[in-house]
Amino acid sequence: MAFTVQTDKFRFVPELRAGVAGKRVLITGAGKDRGLGQAFALAAGLNGAAKVGVHFHSSYVDAFDLVEALRKEGVDAFPVHADVTNLGDLWAMRSYVIEQMGGLPPNLLICNSGLTENGYAFGRALRAIPDEQMAIRRARVRQHFIDSLEQSRIVLNTKIDGFMAMTHLWAGEAIYHEEKLQLIYVSSRMAIDPGSSVPGYAISNWAVLQLPKVLAINLGRSSKFVSATCILPPFIRTGMTDEYVDNPQVFGRWQPRMLETDEVADAFLRLLTRLPEELDQGNFEIIVDGAADDIRLSWKRVHLDLREEPMP
Repeated sequence: MAFTVQTDKFRFVPELRAGVAGKRVLITGAGKDRGLGQAFALAAGLNGAAKVGVHFHSSYVDAFDLVEALRKEGVDAFPVHADVTNLGDLWAMRSYVIEQMGGLPPNLLICNSGLTENGYAFGRALRAIPDEQMAIRRARVRQHFIDSLEQSRIVLNTKIDGFMAMTHLWAGEAIYHEEKLQLIYVSSRMAIDPGSSVPGYAISNWAVLQLPKVLAINLGRSSKFVSATCILPPFIRTGMTDEYVDNPQVFGRWQPRMLETDEVADAFLRLLTRLPEELDQGNFEIIVDGAADDIRLSWKRVHLDLREEPMP
């Protein structure tokens, strides 16, 4: 069974239920075991959500095990299989999701889908190998260039195209049904403090920060039906980051240790206890203080201030 987390860690104090209780929740990228999307699904389902849609693309075994685990806890959960970059897939899932949610669209949508590169030196040529033939070097450098940017292309497509498509689809349904929708975009602290080797990840997460404003401008008067918020978590221990969990050179400038998914889920529900109107159009960063064995989490609002200066 590909479900290894302890569900009790995702049962939080009653006052944290306010943001999810009674909600119809859809989480993208929720299939992977020990992933952040799985944590959001557990946090919503085990704290009073009325419906929980578990979206996945390739992690189907993990996703079905998560749905089964939620159902055993009495949660009305259902799987949603789709490629967020395939518009045919997304449109096909629309009626299914609405049917599973009792004839209404989700009123809490967490856009969490995302990937990252394996890591490469962006803008830097590969190191020379002594005595390597020039023709071999050209072929090696060319293949590295193609492989690296193909990784970045997939990362950019998943995060930017996928988030835009989900937004367009479900904001439209919210307005049609006249049902308020709260959109949460999962970005990354790396959007505002980029690290090395993962350019597509940093750039795509920066682009996500523009989505709430772009959406509000386009909705005009109908924006009263949709609120949108970005969250920027730091390093979290997941299947993607396990290899770095003991390497403070990777995460050390931000935090004393990597966060566990249940810790982020707890912080997330604390943020959701605030009114959607208070969170609308905001970017919120998780700050980690304290020692590794006694961390303290808090939220900080991040302002993206545009400054224009005339050229002489």
